[in-house]
Amino acid sequence: MKPLSIAAVQLNLGNKDNYALVEKKTREAVSRFPWLQMVIFSELAVGGAGSKDSSFYLSEYLDKFKDLAKELDIWLIPGSFYEEQKEGIYNTAPVINCEGELVTKCQKLYPFLPYEVGVEAGNEVCVFEVPGFGTLGLQICYDLWFPETSRALALQGAEVILHPSLTDTCDRDVERAMVKATAAQQQCYYIDVNAGGEQGCGLSLVAGPDGEILHDASIGEEFMLIEVDFDRVRRCRTRGLRGLGQPVKSFRDDPKPNLLNGKDENYLKKLGPLEIPKKEKNP
Repeated sequence: MKPLSIAAVQLNLGNKDNYALVEKKTREAVSRFPWLQMVIFSELAVGGAGSKDSSFYLSEYLDKFKDLAKELDIWLIPGSFYEEQKEGIYNTAPVINCEGELVTKCQKLYPFLPYEVGVEAGNEVCVFEVPGFGTLGLQICYDLWFPETSRALALQGAEVILHPSLTDTCDRDVERAMVKATAAQQQCYYIDVNAGGEQGCGLSLVAGPDGEILHDASIGEEFMLIEVDFDRVRRCRTRGLRGLGQPVKSFRDDPKPNLLNGKDENYLKKLGPLEIPKKEKNP
């Protein structure tokens, strides 16, 4: 099986209106690395955070990126966008193939509450096939914090998990640990791409199916070039991580569906509402 060449592009982004930069860097990536087959950017790369400004909604940019993908003959995931549907506003990442066709859309399953307000939660994981290569999954930013979402992607055959993210917070080191752990637990490639500049703190990370770090980005602009070896994923899942653990097959054979049914509702209620912490009074 031939490898899939991906560029995960970490950019120094302004808070708003980054379309011209994203287009420029897409062209630059293909010009510098003409063997590329896919390019991916960070969450909300074009419009930044905040769901109220409809001028940065997906509908304003989808056709432009479809034309760009077709012109450059690449698969393109231009980050995510807020998208208005009849149920409300979603955080949505489009997947566009090299023919300029919209293959699928990924809706963020867990908006970053209580901060990412006014955004609806998606209900389905996003898995898609790149013909001649393999199966990829897509999850957006905070979804990484819910291991059930990554397991669901693996169980649907995802051999690579793409993760556009947007964060500038002090828990970035925790997220990076999760990237490595998720790659090992799901025995897959995990490609995390964050923003730099005014939007984020960078420090994107790529891990392989044995949990090893393949690319560790700094805080500035960086093109992370990854050749995904699908045969390696399949061997790891078939024979075990370094010939040892086979968690995907173990879960397949014994998913223990009752584990999450035993919730202690009284305990969970004591945690209080999902809200921004209030300032504590001095004793």
